[in-house]
Amino acid sequence: MVAGESGLGKSTLVNSLFLTDMYRDRKLLNAEERITQTVEITKHVVDIEEKGVKLRLTIVDTPGFGDAVNNTECWKPVADYIDQQFEQYFRDESGLNRKNIQDNRVHCCIYFISPFGHGYGPCPRCQGLARG
Repeated sequence: MVAGESGLGKSTLVNSLFLTDMYRDRKLLNAEERITQTVEITKHVVDIEEKGVKLRLTIVDTPGFGDAVNNTECWKPVADYIDQQFEQYFRDESGLNRKNIQDNRVHCCIYFISPFGHGYGPCPRCQGLARG
């Protein structure tokens, strides 16, 4: 998963890491569409093969994350998505037919922080309990 404000290089990093253009059909939003945009979760799937090893990679992107004027609770859709994926995997693993379980859990999240921010305070989710 990649998360962060627009323009920080999320797409560029993903494309460079996996030598592909995962975002070739992406539509660029105009100013009016950006105002109404909210955090949405998009999945991009690509099949990679290197030295005979095949890998199906799913990149979860969060366009709109942190782009609003008021970012209070902008993390909720991302946290809810991660929780849903873990719950679905648990339900599938607890079932009787476990042969064809798809693992859609988020195994890694890269969070991009803008170098031009106003500083970061306590985490709103844990109300400042975690420091560091």
